[in-house]
Amino acid sequence: MAPTDEWIRDGGRVCLDLANTLRDRWSVPHETLVDPSDLTRWLHGAGLLATEGLPSPSDATLHQARLLREAIDRAVLTTAEGRLPTQDDINLINETVAAAPRPLLQLTITDDHLTTSSTDTPVNDATAALGLIARDAIDLLVSPEVTRVRVCASDRCGLRFVDRSQGGRRRWCSMSRCGNRTKAQRHHLRLRTPDTNDSAAGMEDKPYP
Repeated sequence: MAPTDEWIRDGGRVCLDLANTLRDRWSVPHETLVDPSDLTRWLHGAGLLATEGLPSPSDATLHQARLLREAIDRAVLTTAEGRLPTQDDINLINETVAAAPRPLLQLTITDDHLTTSSTDTPVNDATAALGLIARDAIDLLVSPEVTRVRVCASDRCGLRFVDRSQGGRRRWCSMSRCGNRTKAQRHHLRLRTPDTNDSAAGMEDKPYP
């Protein structure tokens, strides 16, 4: 993550982190990729661009990034619910992934067997970086992990994330942010709201005048 990176990256997948660049989806959406330089900084912070000093992408590339973001968001949430994404969203993701470079293929030994693994390396072009994000989305959409995609339970958040907790009961995008804040708000509300049952019981215990 770049030192000047102010984005939240708690999605667990780079494609979900891109979806989360549109904040406050629960209310009035807030755009964080305002201009092409924002996209450059976000991609560099995600480890997808080899250097932050590259020329800013065009307005068209920024527009493509936003379209990809929304297509991924719709496709993932739809698939997580056991339904198929729209053909338009599938086409957009497929068109974007075409710009991704071929993954670096390597040999590895796993459980005493020779296998292959592939890794993506940072690129020098924003369009290719978007292709890497599309590739990550495709990998998520066809994996069992897609059923673990959640939306933060805070009514003032809406960030998407992969729940990798052992019991699959993670509710917050971040316990240190939304989890603790929500619990503190509920505790404060309980302190301010008297328990009507306790009040009624107290009145019954008092002798009539």
